[in-house]
Amino acid sequence: MNPSAAGWIKKFLKELGDKKTFFNFEEEQFYDALRHCGFIYGSNIEVASNIIGKNDLTEEELSKLNLTLAFLYIHKNSASEIPFIDSVTQFYTDINEHKTTFLDGLLSGKKSTDQFEKIIHKRIQIDANIITKNFNYFIINALLFVDVLAFKKFLDDHTISIDYLKNMEASIASISLDVLNSKTEKNQYDESLIKLFESSLRYFENIDVDYKTAIGFIENKLEQYYVLDLACMATWSDRFIDVEEQKFLKKLGNDLKLSTNRIQQSIKAVNQFYTDNKDNIALLSSKNIVQSFYNNSSKMVTKLISRNKKRLYRELLDSKELMVLLTQSTVRDLNKEEQKKVQEQLLDIFKSIPSLAIFMLPGGALLLPLVVKFIPKLLPSAFDENRIED
Repeated sequence: MNPSAAGWIKKFLKELGDKKTFFNFEEEQFYDALRHCGFIYGSNIEVASNIIGKNDLTEEELSKLNLTLAFLYIHKNSASEIPFIDSVTQFYTDINEHKTTFLDGLLSGKKSTDQFEKIIHKRIQIDANIITKNFNYFIINALLFVDVLAFKKFLDDHTISIDYLKNMEASIASISLDVLNSKTEKNQYDESLIKLFESSLRYFENIDVDYKTAIGFIENKLEQYYVLDLACMATWSDRFIDVEEQKFLKKLGNDLKLSTNRIQQSIKAVNQFYTDNKDNIALLSSKNIVQSFYNNSSKMVTKLISRNKKRLYRELLDSKELMVLLTQSTVRDLNKEEQKKVQEQLLDIFKSIPSLAIFMLPGGALLLPLVVKFIPKLLPSAFDENRIED
């Protein structure tokens, strides 16, 4: 089976035909299998529960299989009578209608396995030459489990509420910020990442959600496990969990109503995963994961904006208010209302430029402040009359 070639989903489903164990797991076993293979952390090192051999599969191909397995488990353990392929396609169709448009062109017409494969491919990675492994690891692929949680909600409620997506994002962002702020010592990259989180929520109206409210949005065990593990991953970003960070993680676990054993297991799991796989995860070659994320994201944003410079400039010229705000951002900090306008108008522009679809994905909004930073440097000098060339 080759998950990078057409027809892989039919063969994958056939190979799973007589392998019932995974789908009979309790929810905690199912989740732990996804965490053990790296899916929860965004760094897939094997297929969940070794349901099929890793062989020579790439990280992207492993991610495709694990996302499909997670969807399949949720579907098989639901009361849905809609066929699996149709239900996943309908789920992404409904999400697309709300906010993201990165799947436009794939969701029209009759639902099919070919359509399913294209959706999964697009969801995992838009362009292997542009999106670095570091970016995938820290933001995009680490948030794939949000899709799984939303799919479960979709099957349970027969619809997907935009409020659910807003609340999950708000909770993850708020708690991740608290994790980063709990560090005893923060370097410039930690501070930069905090600022990125603070100014980049996709659903901007939730930016002021407090810790207590964020905890209140977490509704079930799978969400509780996931939020705690993301917090552990963020804490581990400098490869050391100090006393204050451990206190925060224990408090978070208690507030999520998780057992002491589960909290300790999550802390141990993140340490063990990255220690055991330090030679297999490219990101870990960096001394500081946050530094690596920020540096690589900056390079990626510069490349994206540079490649699309002419078209982006034409689109910006048609948006006079956005041009004014971007110009002002070079000499002063924008207030929250102005930041919201910039974010919404930039995302509208990015919808029309396929190469910039990365910013429409979950987590992509975190890079918008970097976009604002780089646009003045890449547009004609008249755009910023006071800029001094380096």
